[in-house]
Amino acid sequence: QVQLVQSEGGLVRPGGSLRLSCAASERTFENFAMGWFRQAPGKQREFVAAITLSGLSTTYADSLKGRFTVSRDNAKNTVYLQMNNLKPEDTAVYFCAVRPPNSPSYGNWGQGTQVTVSS
Repeated sequence: QVQLVQSEGGLVRPGGSLRLSCAASERTFENFAMGWFRQAPGKQREFVAAITLSGLSTTYADSLKGRFTVSRDNAKNTVYLQMNNLKPEDTAVYFCAVRPPNSPSYGNWGQGTQVTVSS
């Protein structure tokens, strides 16, 4: 079963950037679409971005288009989330997850990464 280990987050000033990474434990990583989600305090977990197996197709939450970029390096079993022009409302715990083939659901969640955007 694929295990996901996320990078550390941190405190970023508004307008700043941060790149999160999510490393998978198995080479079968390349068989899975990957997603990023986030959960802000007191709110439900929400979709952030997704990327297909090949990395050729990506999907974003409408509100994040143009600021966030998801990418993957299958040779390193790693998916990334580049976040630019961060805003205080981006403060949340960010999670990565896998989506098995032919499944609409995500699972094998990473441990979560706290991102705080504040001056």
